[in-house]
Amino acid sequence: MIEGKRHFDDIGLHVPTLLLPRPDIDLTKWAVIACDQYTSQPEYWEQVAEIVGTSPSTFHLVLPEVYLETPHGERLIHKINRTMQEYLAQGILVEYGPGFVLIDRITSHGISRKGLLVALDLEQYDYARDAQTIIRATEGTVLERLPPRIHVRKKACLEIPHIMVLIDDPEHTVIEPLFRHAFPKLYDAPLMLGGGHVKGYGVTDPVIIEEIATALRALAGTRQHPLLYAIGDGNHSLAAAKMLWETIKKTVPDPELVSEHPARYALVELVNIHDGGLAFEPIHRILFNVGFQATAKAMRDFYRRQGSGFSMAACDGFDALKQRIREERHENRHCFGCISEHAYSIITVTNPPYNLEAETLQVFLDTFIARHYDVKIDYIHGDDTLEKIGVQPGNIGFYLPPIDKHSFFTTIMLDGALPRKTFSMGDANDKRFYLECRKIIP
Repeated sequence: MIEGKRHFDDIGLHVPTLLLPRPDIDLTKWAVIACDQYTSQPEYWEQVAEIVGTSPSTFHLVLPEVYLETPHGERLIHKINRTMQEYLAQGILVEYGPGFVLIDRITSHGISRKGLLVALDLEQYDYARDAQTIIRATEGTVLERLPPRIHVRKKACLEIPHIMVLIDDPEHTVIEPLFRHAFPKLYDAPLMLGGGHVKGYGVTDPVIIEEIATALRALAGTRQHPLLYAIGDGNHSLAAAKMLWETIKKTVPDPELVSEHPARYALVELVNIHDGGLAFEPIHRILFNVGFQATAKAMRDFYRRQGSGFSMAACDGFDALKQRIREERHENRHCFGCISEHAYSIITVTNPPYNLEAETLQVFLDTFIARHYDVKIDYIHGDDTLEKIGVQPGNIGFYLPPIDKHSFFTTIMLDGALPRKTFSMGDANDKRFYLECRKIIP
């Protein structure tokens, strides 16, 4: 590439130099799903380990969260850092760029979802609920979840992205026009365990990169505090990168070198929220080590104490439950489902003090868990998984309806970040797979 502009400071955009697996690497074994998926299904990650074996793979470069709190976590992190160095020394990764990657992801449902891999400036990202920066969190950031992620990244020489960032582009001006060009293909591979297929194309032409920046600048418009990039997936990973950068930049001896330090930027995939292949799915909740009757009584007492009405009615199966929720949802009436070994039930909370069902439910769950130390919670992607785990003895699953993606940016700008784990961009298998890398240590 003829060297072009690398930094577009007004829109927080950076043109990265990437590392991609060399052509002889089996990409189906190389690419694995985001580490924060299947956290209650270790059997999924056991399958991944069996498929990958000792082959070069991002599985050996990331720490699946299912293993995050195991006694072997520290040893695994050390092994990950060592493997990163080995892959670089062995030439498994080949330098590409500076440039972007245009992505065509065929999801597990056979639908195309378009994306653009870029780097964003962490100086222009704030995960606070009331942030006014151009890069913002869309869900609440749990600070207690950051130290383990910082620890994973702290001594890592490579960054491997699973972060997906939304742009609000109803006229399809940024990503979609790029598919009119005949860019060189960088990769083309099926993804393991039903993850679909992915193709990537190299975008290195400085003229086209300028056009991308101009289109993004137009989306920002002339508003005083525009929201240009909304974090869709991977906010805690991005927040960890931000906190680590705040520490690193204090050690940079020359202030003029701060903008060139690779840790200042983070690789993300931009996705248009209006992309026809982007599905907004609810994230459900599972409680473990609970009794159905005691939990139902605690919910009734909690909501009545806060001045809301509460009712629970049995439904004839999961499909009937979801249908009733679609029919009965109202701005003054929140409905969500309850699944246990005893029954499928619809819970209705009238006059809720919050805007979203997820917040109405989560406030109760936080209070309940704080008083019952043996109760554990997990966040589940996918209706089938929710039902499978929810009906097991000692468990209760809570089904949440989806939110409207077309009013999403307006909601964030008006109300700030949503409650944590409010939505998911597609099913678990549709999450971003690790594939591209970048050096984050000079």
